[in-house]
Formats: sequence, C-alpha cells, structure tokens
Amino acid sequence: MEELSPRERELLKIRRDSDSKAAQLLKMEKLMQQTKDLMDKRQEPDKLQDNLVEDLEEKVRSSRRHRRNSLHHTQMLESQMKTVKGELEGTLDHLQELRNVLRRSQQKAEERKAAMEKLAAGLR
Repeated sequence: MEELSPRERELLKIRRDSDSKAAQLLKMEKLMQQTKDLMDKRQEPDKLQDNLVEDLEEKVRSSRRHRRNSLHHTQMLESQMKTVKGELEGTLDHLQELRNVLRRSQQKAEERKAAMEKLAAGLR
C-alpha cells in the first residue's frame, strides 16, 4: 500500500467530513420536517377555532338581519291591522246606520199595513 500524500490525506479528510456533514444535514432536515408537522398539527385546532368563530359570527349577522326583517314585517302588519280596524269600524258604523234605517222602514211598513187593514175593515 502506498503512502498517501498530504494533499490526498487532506482530500480524504474533507470527503469524510463532507459525508458526515451531509448525514448530519439529513438528520436536521428530518428533525425540521417533524417539527414543522408538529407545529402544523398544533395550528389545526386554531384554524378549527377560527372557522368556528367565523361561523358563529356569520350566524349572529344572519340572526340580526332576520330580526331586522322580522321587525320590519311586524311593523308593516301592525300598520295594515290599524288600517283594516279603521275600515271595519267604518263598516260597522255604516251597518248600524243601515240597520236603524231598516228598522224605521219596517216600522213604517207595519204602521201602513195596520192602517190599510183598518181601512179595509171600515170599508166592509
């Protein structure tokens, strides 16, 4: 076996160091990937919580919109009810007047009938 020159020994040492550093680098990359995976897993609950918060916020907004729409609809219905109530009161007053007119007409018709019967009885 030949003796290695100092330069060859240096190159051999550099190669060994390079191989050793490459192996260490692979181990570090693996460790970094594992760490990243762990961090991602830890952030998942935060993402889920964020999604839950966003969903709840949207439900609150939707509920507020629904409440405003319901309030507006209720106010419209109340207004319509007041209008209808006023119309019904007017109709009721008119019907009462008509009923009074009808009673007076019936009373006059009965009086005339009675007068006619008297006249008819007197003519016999």
